Amino acid sequence: MAVETRLSRGYRQLLMKIARRPIFIGVSFLLLSCSPCSAVDVDRDDVKAFIDSMVREHDFDPAELRRTLGEAEIKESILELIAKPAEKTLTWGEYRLIFLTEERIEAGTEFWLENRDMLEQVSRESGVPVEIMVGIIGVETYFGRITGGHRVLDALATLAFDYPPRASFFRRELEEFLLLVREEGMAATDAVGSYAGAMGRPQFMPSSYRAYAVDSTGDGRRDIWNDWADVAGSIANYMTEHGWKADQQITTLATLGESWRGPLPENTLQPRETVRSLSDQGIMFATELPRDSTSQLITLEGADGPEYWVGFHNFFVITRYNRSVMYALAVHQLGQEIAMQVRNESS
Repeated sequence: MAVETRLSRGYRQLLMKIARRPIFIGVSFLLLSCSPCSAVDVDRDDVKAFIDSMVREHDFDPAELRRTLGEAEIKESILELIAKPAEKTLTWGEYRLIFLTEERIEAGTEFWLENRDMLEQVSRESGVPVEIMVGIIGVETYFGRITGGHRVLDALATLAFDYPPRASFFRRELEEFLLLVREEGMAATDAVGSYAGAMGRPQFMPSSYRAYAVDSTGDGRRDIWNDWADVAGSIANYMTEHGWKADQQITTLATLGESWRGPLPENTLQPRETVRSLSDQGIMFATELPRDSTSQLITLEGADGPEYWVGFHNFFVITRYNRSVMYALAVHQLGQEIAMQVRNESS
């Protein structure tokens, strides 16, 4: 309890420290200022080309699509937020303090106990541990408390047409969103999510919604906004479709042995080593995985100095959900802390 209290206090101090800048939290956020916005210009060449492509490839009505896009707003606040994600502006020690708090762990414990039967059923059927599903929901949306306050149409239109570094990605997501709206009978202006266009309690991008969301309850809808069974089932389906291996270790602490030589490798989302190759380089860690198992050394700046971790296959499956090693470690640690408290309260 003393450790958790210190984490909570550190979290408050961190927020005070960075109160003058917007920060990204999972796929939710704290927006500390309001910026100007303007309607999408449907006569811009790139917008017209997008409309023509949707008409040609997906048989959209051009006049209706112009009306829909004309209701979207380009927002400067969205551009400011995407330029400063926490994974790129905070150390691991600072990032961890956001998620490993007494309050979030208690909220996760309550969520797990309230939904225990459903979560355990999804876990049995998918092979994805409950703590991973709960960890993702906790990091992404604080168990449904923070799901974003931007219209998805505004977020995607802003990034598709006014954010050149990733315009092609967000135009594909805008395309997926418009197809999703048509398929699900939604109103394009109703969906609300993160500044990057992620939606619902699991914060799925439109392409992930279309590809991986599932109807766990059999009611004919894939409701990731209100139905926890659909949320958990969709997260588990996402993980299994990206190669999750049941009952395998995710990560472990490591130290650099005396035989270690050379500079530390940069963190990567594409593991290039094995248990054997890391051990041969002088990295010391504990695992029962076979020596040819995929692994990678991860170096992070913790609250008390450098931390070394070895991530295994499933660790990098988590990074497919959000492309950050800090995100994957936060999910893992939050899930582990909640699982421990659930066991304590159930004993």
